[in-house]
Amino acid sequence: MRLQDIELTGTNRLELDIMEIPSSCVIVICYGKAKVGELPPFGEYKITTHQGKIKRMRREEGEEF
Repeated sequence: MRLQDIELTGTNRLELDIMEIPSSCVIVICYGKAKVGELPPFGEYKITTHQGKIKRMRREEGEEF
């Protein structure tokens, strides 16, 4: 699942219904934008920043052998 935008209210408030988002997820907020992404069962998210802004979020999945 790719990251999905989260809509902010008219007053730039973030309101989430925890019943509508994945049970295991990551929420990222940067410069007035918010995104949510489901965490993989095995793997990691890598967040790359540049000058205080998020440039990229990379999802890497794997499993121990």
